[in-house]
Amino acid sequence: MNRLMLPLVNWGMGTTIIAVFAVVCVIMVLVVYSMINSDK
Repeated sequence: MNRLMLPLVNWGMGTTIIAVFAVVCVIMVLVVYSMINSDK
């Protein structure tokens, strides 16, 4: 019966996905900021 209990959370993969999402958000903010400053 103990073999059927699978871990529901994979912390390594979750941390990796959150880190990639944070990097993408930072890149998008920098792109928008540079577009705003280029108009001046």
